[in-house]
Amino acid sequence: MMHKALVACRAGVGSSLMLKIKVNEVVKENNLQLVVEHSSLDGLNGFDGDMVITLIDVAQELEEKKVPYKVVGIRNIVDKEEIKTKLLEALAE
Repeated sequence: MMHKALVACRAGVGSSLMLKIKVNEVVKENNLQLVVEHSSLDGLNGFDGDMVITLIDVAQELEEKKVPYKVVGIRNIVDKEEIKTKLLEALAE
């Protein structure tokens, strides 16, 4: 089953763009069933996927707001091993 994720941060520029690049590398290297989009948090309103990938502090805020998506929080946006582990966990749920 193909999943759809939104990589987002508050502004939707620097950190989330770097995170999207790393997520796409992990998806490709591991043949994950995941399509990745990129936006600021404002993009959540029209997002029709099932997962949000963001920085750990933003992830905690989204979980507190009880957004209707699986939230994946990443501490180190260039750590592909962390990204891989967390994506595999999220996709397995």
